[in-house]
Amino acid sequence: MGVVMFYHLTHSDLNETARTLLARSQKAGWRVMLRGVNPNRLKDLDRFLWQGPDDDFFPHGLEGGPHDTAQPILLGRGAITNGAQALMTIEGAVIDPAETTHLERVFVLFDGRDEAAVAAARTQWKEITAAGLTAQYWSEASGQWEKKAG
Repeated sequence: MGVVMFYHLTHSDLNETARTLLARSQKAGWRVMLRGVNPNRLKDLDRFLWQGPDDDFFPHGLEGGPHDTAQPILLGRGAITNGAQALMTIEGAVIDPAETTHLERVFVLFDGRDEAAVAAARTQWKEITAAGLTAQYWSEASGQWEKKAG
């Protein structure tokens, strides 16, 4: 199991942060499951990724299509079905520690301006660390990303 990395967004946009982390994952050769809770938010992210610059293209699809298992990046609300080596969660989507055993990385993105999102991330941190998984906490409160814990 790799590291579970919590990203406390206070300056950056979720879409741009997701794009940056997806680029790093793609460069590492990892398939990614991007899990959210709101289907409309996932559709918005899908559109955002399709409308990016040509040199920053991310082949991906929304969960529920005929080629889910073949998607390098799958956006959805369910289980990992595309053989992902990385899981990215938004909106407090659930992470089962048991599903992380084969993953290289887990990215937890949460909005630091939303108290409910911060509270959910704290709960996830406690669950992840209680399960014995390695976790890191990254904050951009200073204006740039800094590792604060882990």
